[in-house]
Amino acid sequence: MKRRHLLSAAGLLPLLMAEKPLQAAEQLARQPATEPMAAGPFNPDWKSLEQYAVPDWYGDAKFGIWAHWGPQCQAEAGDWYARGMYEEGGRQYNYHLKKYGHPSKVGFKEVIHDWKAEKWDPDALVALYKRAGAQYFVALANHHDNFDNYDSAYQPWNSTRIGPRKDLIGGWAKAARHHGLRFGVSVHASHAWTWMETAQRADRKGPLKGVPYDGNLRAAQGKGTWWEGLDPQDLYAQNHPLSKQSDDNNALHGQWDWGDGASLPDAAYHRKFYNRTVDLINKYDPDLIYFDDTALPLWPASTVGLKVAAHYYNKSLAKNGKVEVVINGKILNEQQRKCLVWDIERGQSDKIEPQVWQTCTCIGDWHYNRSVYEDHRYKSAQTVVHTLADVVSKNGNLLLSVPVRGDGSIDSDEVAVVEGIAKWMALNSESIFATRPWKIFGEGPAQENAAPLSKQGFNEGKGKPFGPADIRFTTKGEVLYAIVLGWPEDGKVLVRSLATNNPLRPQPIQAVSLCGGAPLKFTRSERGLEVTLPREKPETHYAFALKIV
Repeated sequence: MKRRHLLSAAGLLPLLMAEKPLQAAEQLARQPATEPMAAGPFNPDWKSLEQYAVPDWYGDAKFGIWAHWGPQCQAEAGDWYARGMYEEGGRQYNYHLKKYGHPSKVGFKEVIHDWKAEKWDPDALVALYKRAGAQYFVALANHHDNFDNYDSAYQPWNSTRIGPRKDLIGGWAKAARHHGLRFGVSVHASHAWTWMETAQRADRKGPLKGVPYDGNLRAAQGKGTWWEGLDPQDLYAQNHPLSKQSDDNNALHGQWDWGDGASLPDAAYHRKFYNRTVDLINKYDPDLIYFDDTALPLWPASTVGLKVAAHYYNKSLAKNGKVEVVINGKILNEQQRKCLVWDIERGQSDKIEPQVWQTCTCIGDWHYNRSVYEDHRYKSAQTVVHTLADVVSKNGNLLLSVPVRGDGSIDSDEVAVVEGIAKWMALNSESIFATRPWKIFGEGPAQENAAPLSKQGFNEGKGKPFGPADIRFTTKGEVLYAIVLGWPEDGKVLVRSLATNNPLRPQPIQAVSLCGGAPLKFTRSERGLEVTLPREKPETHYAFALKIV
């Protein structure tokens, strides 16, 4: 019944082809959807969504951990494997030839079929993340590969039917709530339409030159195969003309907001995305949704994302008496930052932001890459803690991805990084959780010449490295925390922003201590607040918090 509904909507497309593509798609997207939108004060327009206020739990949380885990991790070959395996001559294409075979014979659908998640223990992983201080946990509901990691009513290519044959989002949600963490999901599938266009290609040279990859297969061609009864187009979504410059592997980045010649999805695609996402919200009741989109999914080609946001906020309001949920979106303008929580990918702001925001980053590649482990190239606990302190001082949260192997486990180097964060949190967490920015975010050389953001972020690691002269401030009531990003060689910290003649803190300072430690000797002068540290450094001396009252 639902399938007939989608097909009938698609059948309306020729009637509107005389109009501009955006107008035609938008007119179709306004047709009644299968999943009803929750009623309430939020309407699917930006002005109405300005009513949104970030819930207190999120402003207090500061730190979340993310399992960016799906079938692309099975190959253990890094980011965007489902796209890269079809890029002739590329690293992942060559890897795929050796591991699986030629993409005309063994496509991404076979990678999914190979994925079993046999070592997945969500309760143990979330317990580890809680010990590291995570206040919320986010799991990948789907990626640009268009595969749903949950019991999806609208996407037959999902983890309960193919691959692991498990409800992954259901398992993650249960574990997160068992350990008292807020639960979130990340949704990336709006881009499958253009992102998977590489699957329509064929080799340009070699023995299989001109033999199409599997991106244009139809259900009828599955007879006698393991995927008989499934339609590959429900997964690949490639029954459409290619985008402008589709043969240029980098052109996709300029088309992320559905401009610059991007092939525009039809109404059936819009409707299916809406239904899948509302179904996800209704089934699992997440506290947070991370959208990997410019603003909202399919915007500005469609209002589908606005409808999902209005439904999500109205549903939360009806349940809780207030909106207790969060939507993360990227590349937001000033109005949109009132409607959603701005996410900066692999980057940081250079100032205290007026609204709560988020940095998302990963200790390695987003999708598990075995070479990162073998070459010991993960971010260190020190790097993560320095990023966290900087972000929190500027009114932000840090969402940290810990890559998960295809089998559902994390490797020994990753465990060491997470355990290192846990050791730091055991001593210093009060300077992070439930804090707010001070009058300035910090002092020291690393705040000078900050690298500018590039589109959705990507200024991570481009600035000056942090050191003992760099300090980040947070507050909690009358307490001021100065998080020092390195142990000074002479054992003394000088906080210049707390000089006696500095109007930032005119009131006297009564006491200074290390978080969780004994009082420290200090003097205050026109130079600043000088604090004498203990002779013995803590194990996590790369960053420590002074508690100032």
